[in-house]
Amino acid sequence: MALLLFSGAASLSLAAQPKKPKDTIRVATYNVSFYRDKEGQLLEDLKAGDARARKIAEVLRRVQPDILLLNEIDYSDAKGQDAPHRRFYCKYAATDDETLPYLRTHFMRTWPVNTGVPSGMDLDRDGQSDGLADAFGYGRYPGQYGMAVYSRFPIKSDEARTFQKFLWKDMPGAKLPVDPETGKPYYSDEVMNIFRLSSKSHWDVPVEVTLGGEKRTIHFLCSHPTPPVFDGPEDRNGRRNHDEIRLWADYVSPDRSDYLVDDGGKRGGLADGASFVILGDLNADPTDGDSAGENIRQLLEHPRVNAAFTPASEGGVASSQRNSELNANQQGDPQFDTADFSGDGHGNLRVDYVLPSRDLQVVDSGVFWPKQGEPGAEAIKATDHRLVWVDLTLPTSEGEARETEAE
Repeated sequence: MALLLFSGAASLSLAAQPKKPKDTIRVATYNVSFYRDKEGQLLEDLKAGDARARKIAEVLRRVQPDILLLNEIDYSDAKGQDAPHRRFYCKYAATDDETLPYLRTHFMRTWPVNTGVPSGMDLDRDGQSDGLADAFGYGRYPGQYGMAVYSRFPIKSDEARTFQKFLWKDMPGAKLPVDPETGKPYYSDEVMNIFRLSSKSHWDVPVEVTLGGEKRTIHFLCSHPTPPVFDGPEDRNGRRNHDEIRLWADYVSPDRSDYLVDDGGKRGGLADGASFVILGDLNADPTDGDSAGENIRQLLEHPRVNAAFTPASEGGVASSQRNSELNANQQGDPQFDTADFSGDGHGNLRVDYVLPSRDLQVVDSGVFWPKQGEPGAEAIKATDHRLVWVDLTLPTSEGEARETEAE
């Protein structure tokens, strides 16, 4: 597969329907908030007709990604259209309307996640062992807040790797929480012997992409780390967020990935020189919010990651200005934000990422965030996150990928 280069931070003026350059692939991540309080309800709503699903589909039709990760779409192991991710594609994204073409990503895959899977332990130390926060990942039922991958190119499912069951304690030097009152580990040995690191899952999804007659396997590294909030002074969620992000930083580093063992028993990380794209709602902002700085810098400053570009939008700036009180203390540039948390009484943050390996070239990128009155402005209100996209192409003939310089 392939990726290319461009010379600016993003195409700010292409919000309504960003055009994709020739001989590139468009990779996107989008937290769509497709979950319900009751297991099976999402599928029933999608069958009946769901207004929010239509808006999400409109965004996808406008952006037309070739590879797409959806965060927060309920997981089901049902076959055919009775799985939410397939029902959404077939009923909403794979149909034309009067003005927008359908989404041409008919290859799709999903795997189990930890959200809502009972641990049998009192993980939040409230005296109960059957609460939402006692599951391996916060959730009301198994599969809530799941993930799904869509692709215009064949997914090499037999070579995919998942790290759903990898134990937090098996990460060398893990940032395990400490009880600030006693100075002792927050979790007992009994708990740590079953505590899974991933709050949802970590997937390595290889896709065979063809560009200009050349085939290339690219590994799409998908995850959705826990938000670094909803805890106490022990910072158990903030520390878990750090180490969930660190898993990918180690996975793409052959000199420090030997400890990783996937759900199939295979040890080690990604091969040296393999092409990859890290993508998902990582719940970490470089400068603002509860995980500011260290957590996401593990990737943004990684020697194998091309983070010299930053997807941007004019809509993010306008949104920040509309909610000026909530964003008054923000240090980051609002054009780079990817989520509007004003509905929860918080400011805008950059938490969604598409980060390619350095051997791939970035041609263009953006955050799909139209300003009020522009095409798509109503559709984005279906979720508090915004779709982030990056156009990529193969390296230059000299074999050197030119890095984008941020504005």
